[in-house]
Amino acid sequence: MAGLTRTAGAFAVTPHKISVCILLQLYAPSAQMSLPFPFSSVSQHNRLGLYLLSLTKSCDDIFEPKLEDLINQLREVGEDMDAWLTDHLTNRFSSLTSPDDLLNFFNDMRGILGSLDSGAAQDDQIILDPNSNLGMFVRRCILAFNLLSFEGVCHLFTSIEVYCREAHSSSAQYDESNDNLESLIQHDQMDMEKYIMDKATEEIELQKNSSGSVPFHLHTPEALFKVTEGLLVTRKEKSRTNTKKTEATPLACASSSTADDTLVDESLFLRTNYQIQGFLMEQADAIESHGSSLSSSSIESFLQKLQNLAPELHRVHFLRYLNKLHSDDYFAALDNLLRYFDYSAGTEGFDLVPPSTGCSMYGRYEIALLCLGMMHFRFGHPNLALEVLTEAVRVSQQLSNDTCLAYTLAAMSNLLSEMGIASTTSVLGSSYSPVTSTASSLSVQQRVYILLKESLRRADSLKLRRLVASNHLAMAKFELMHLQRPLLSFGPKASVRHKTCPVSVCKEIRLGAHLISDFSAESSTMTIDGSLSSVWLKDLQKPWGQPVFSQESGSRKSSTFFQFCDHLVSIPGSVSQIIGASYLLRATSWELYGSAPMARMNTLVYATLFGDSSSSSDAELAYLKLIQHLALYKGYKDAFPALKIAEEKFLTVSKSKVLLLKLQLLHEHALHRGNLKLAQRMCNELGGLASTTMGVDMDLKVEASLREARTLLAAKQYSQAANVAHSLFCTCHKFNLQIEKASVLLLLAEIHKKSGNAVLGLPYALASISFCQSFNLDLLKASATLTLAELWLGLGSNHAKRALNLLHGAFPMILGHGGLELRARAYIFEANCYLSDPSFSVSTDSDTVLDSLRQASDELQALEYHELAAEALYLMAMVYDKLGRLEEREEAATLFKKHITALENPQDEEPNMA
Repeated sequence: MAGLTRTAGAFAVTPHKISVCILLQLYAPSAQMSLPFPFSSVSQHNRLGLYLLSLTKSCDDIFEPKLEDLINQLREVGEDMDAWLTDHLTNRFSSLTSPDDLLNFFNDMRGILGSLDSGAAQDDQIILDPNSNLGMFVRRCILAFNLLSFEGVCHLFTSIEVYCREAHSSSAQYDESNDNLESLIQHDQMDMEKYIMDKATEEIELQKNSSGSVPFHLHTPEALFKVTEGLLVTRKEKSRTNTKKTEATPLACASSSTADDTLVDESLFLRTNYQIQGFLMEQADAIESHGSSLSSSSIESFLQKLQNLAPELHRVHFLRYLNKLHSDDYFAALDNLLRYFDYSAGTEGFDLVPPSTGCSMYGRYEIALLCLGMMHFRFGHPNLALEVLTEAVRVSQQLSNDTCLAYTLAAMSNLLSEMGIASTTSVLGSSYSPVTSTASSLSVQQRVYILLKESLRRADSLKLRRLVASNHLAMAKFELMHLQRPLLSFGPKASVRHKTCPVSVCKEIRLGAHLISDFSAESSTMTIDGSLSSVWLKDLQKPWGQPVFSQESGSRKSSTFFQFCDHLVSIPGSVSQIIGASYLLRATSWELYGSAPMARMNTLVYATLFGDSSSSSDAELAYLKLIQHLALYKGYKDAFPALKIAEEKFLTVSKSKVLLLKLQLLHEHALHRGNLKLAQRMCNELGGLASTTMGVDMDLKVEASLREARTLLAAKQYSQAANVAHSLFCTCHKFNLQIEKASVLLLLAEIHKKSGNAVLGLPYALASISFCQSFNLDLLKASATLTLAELWLGLGSNHAKRALNLLHGAFPMILGHGGLELRARAYIFEANCYLSDPSFSVSTDSDTVLDSLRQASDELQALEYHELAAEALYLMAMVYDKLGRLEEREEAATLFKKHITALENPQDEEPNMA
């Protein structure tokens, strides 16, 4: 919903907004008002200002707070001055005895605004900037009141009377004022409301378009007016007897209340379509978060009533899809999902810019094609999705819909980069003009680059800020994974650079994150929802937790202030997700470049700042990155409990990231313990999750093949492992998976090293290092250098010094950023190099070897890597034997035997993850 725009008729004056205006008069009194300054400090005054800012940003919520709720919030915010604020608020309402008082009130509101062309003001006067959030709110209220007819003002006056009566029906302070209000409106109470409701019904009928849908800015269906006939007379009596609702989710409250009460409440004020859609979004979040704890039948009943009242609300289909999905009714869930795609085409998810032809954006064929193509892409049908998106490009060009064309080009580039498509000449080359002339000579990689640049150019020219940010992140990912080769790779001006550029990647990521600057200024013209402000207002009702500074007198104030600052800025959810995705992309880039601390830091920043507002997929990915970091650098004892927590937090279904990581960790652990049967089973399960469709789930297929080859290598079936690796390399080459090719080449070098063919392994190790240099994969390059050094040592002891020099060149990267296994391998190989060198004397420099072996042995204990640990202990026993330290030799030999026994007799059960 963050992509929808607001219309001019979406803002209406309500009693709650008048309450906010009264508080604004206290915050910035005009020069004509003789009000005392009740604030004992500047911080108290700023605190009220922050609270008012939060109220103004949440003024378009579907449910406005009652006067009683507002008074309770003032007690929390005002602290020492809460009584004064509450008294002034109630007394100001009591002074509104006629519609003329409302006119005078809004005339006085003009005095708190500063002049647009003059900065002259009294020294002690506080004025509001007309272009600030608070100033814009006051101006909108004044404008909305001025647009009211006399009947509308009378209706607003009646609503104020009901607003005050609901909160103070038992208070003697307001009995007299309520009697005065009743006496003033007694003569027209029976006819005025019916007249106004009939007037609203007539206006809605006149504003209906040819398709019969209700206008966007005014959402009160015809059925609602029919049902509310006869209820208006008893509205006041029912408002007196309504009991206070208990705290629950909005959906539970709506479903548990009676239909009459709901309709009576809704008849008080008209709600905008924007507010209704926002309410449905909140319910979708509630179902996704607490779907198992909610009653499926009650939700379905509520949604059925809502759909009968307002058939044009397409998000009802999305809620029914979620409800059916949690009820395991997959056929009904798919049916409702398709209905949602059909009815929502072009109404949300886009920065709506009208096409040049002047036609409406709603219900357009090209947008329906775009949504259909994205659905095919999401469900794993890349070729069908590409055909539909190509048709969407053609229709968008014919109808001059540049907005849809920009989104379609972005979707096509995402499809081509995510899915494995070897050739698109027959589909793409005949449709889109920028690539038509060179379609036969362009690779998929070059087409992706052209589509990204064109989509970025169009989005920037159309001011589609969210799409611009998304395209910058997509460009950063493209430059991270692909080499920038020129379209014409010959001639004197041909580029000779065959490396990725980390500076360009960083630049694109920062440009994508610049979207936040559009929402940082108060005068931002972009649509800002009030979700975060609403969250903070709800937090006021929660009990106080443990104070930050429990021993100091000001602990509660500090805690309250920090809680407020947490929700101070309102940012649309889609913008927050894009900014969070930039941090996840930063973490991924640092993982590839080999900086584990920077990758972990960016993941923690994402989990801390964007975990609550992010999508479940991105939040799951952040958790799994942290778990992978634990497994690599802390061992399985820390990783498995964290994985258990992630399983409880996220839904573990087929091909979920949690399940994939669990299988990967179990496979690694089984290989380290020597349990090859369990490793093969985990490998088979991992491969079984991949789709059989060509080009789909390529990352999963590559991962499964890599682990199958490693399992065969651990079983010493070298020829079969080499065949699997060669087949995998051909697949990576076909689908242009360059980074994966570096890992496969390194695996081939490992296979030849362990099979005793060091000469055959050298070319593969050198080719892997070449790929790593091209893509700046520093940590993988250090690992390949270690393998290259091991291959040189395998050629004979006369190459020990060369191997040691290679190792020492990679040592800073390995020891600074490598995991437990890589560091242990480096330490053991260093000891091997020293022991293989004829010029090295153990008796004179034994500590150099023993320190490395002890370090390797300690790190391998956390991994339970029996084979490497046994090798380290064997070398330690040899060194102790040469030194004549028999007791220590026997201790090392005992531990060596223990690891060999565990390797030969592995345990069959899986590790306890609890």
